Amino acid sequence: MKFGTKVRDTRIQRGMTQQELANRMKVSVSYISKVENERLHFGDYPSEKFIHKLADELEADEDELLLLADKVPSLIRQRIRERPTLFQAIAEMNDTGLERLAQQIKRQS
Repeated sequence: MKFGTKVRDTRIQRGMTQQELANRMKVSVSYISKVENERLHFGDYPSEKFIHKLADELEADEDELLLLADKVPSLIRQRIRERPTLFQAIAEMNDTGLERLAQQIKRQS
């Protein structure tokens, strides 16, 4: 799923119009429309601060929105810095290996 699609779907689920969200976020309706339709230029892409506020207003998962916006949540960034070789190995795993790892994690939770 794309960031803009998630924002639009969540906004609609919350029964909110683009105008209402724009007012809450203190931005223009056209900016919300551009976010939802993935029509932003590089410099216009939402900041982490904006995404945090957006998650609050939409009662959405902030980490999910950050990841969909190609931003790494701070906790994940911290863990990557602590264990870079581990995360490199995970990144290099094929789908089968990732699925096995996911299943092991689920069993331990």
